[in-house]
Amino acid sequence: MEVLKAATSLPAKLHNLNDRGVIASGKRADLMLLNSDPLVNMSSTLDIARVWIEGIEYEDVATLEWATH
Repeated sequence: MEVLKAATSLPAKLHNLNDRGVIASGKRADLMLLNSDPLVNMSSTLDIARVWIEGIEYEDVATLEWATH
């Protein structure tokens, strides 16, 4: 679990981005849902299922060229 904090809430705190880094009411809704577990294999972060930015879902993001490299 510390690995997930190191990739989410800790960088947000470091950069004084108090509106992000955690899933909580009143925070910015930027989320990425993965098809597999990044705690098992870090390359799973490239296996994107769905993405939300500021609460808006962006469909078919896994088919975008930048998402596949």
